[in-house]
Amino acid sequence: MKISISLILALCLASAAFAQSSATWKLDNLTKIGGNAVEVLGAPKVAQKAIEFDGAADGVLLDANPIEGLSAFTIEAVFRPDGGNKEQRWFHIQQTDADNRVLLEIRVDGNDWFLDTFIKSGDNRLTHYAEKYRHPLGKWYHVALVFDGKEMRHYVDANLELAGQLKIAPFGKGRTSLGVRQNKVHWFKGAIKKVRITDRALAPKEFMKK
Repeated sequence: MKISISLILALCLASAAFAQSSATWKLDNLTKIGGNAVEVLGAPKVAQKAIEFDGAADGVLLDANPIEGLSAFTIEAVFRPDGGNKEQRWFHIQQTDADNRVLLEIRVDGNDWFLDTFIKSGDNRLTHYAEKYRHPLGKWYHVALVFDGKEMRHYVDANLELAGQLKIAPFGKGRTSLGVRQNKVHWFKGAIKKVRITDRALAPKEFMKK
């Protein structure tokens, strides 16, 4: 059976349209993360192939927005919260020319923590404050923030905690901080091993491994 060149091209284009693009940032150094130069705040340390933050003055800044132009995305991270102050912002994407942002945060309560995620786009915003889902400090966890174009969801160790409807426009150019909010408040105490950003909404079975 003969297959025309035009059919082959059509199949290739269709395959490309459904192809998944993802970027994994390994936090095993303080020089480059995901190909991006690192601006170091304080004195974070590299240990166990992760960056450790002291919860007081340590953070890193990258001149990159990994979700720029995306209408759907998944942000995953493997991290270890170690205690410290009650409110901590440990992953922050901020658009340069607008107050549009994505935040992954934790709240510490005694020997436990819970996940707090936030997306703002223009006048639209949504917070997932998962105070009913508490986890012990000092262990490694996988977390995921998923936006499919209509709904925002967050997971801890592939377990769905909260979900809600949200409408946003794709973000423009911006910066990313790890270990602290970009205005240098609410420092994170713990370690972050890796981050992965995918240009579509992943199902839990597709999440990266710890």
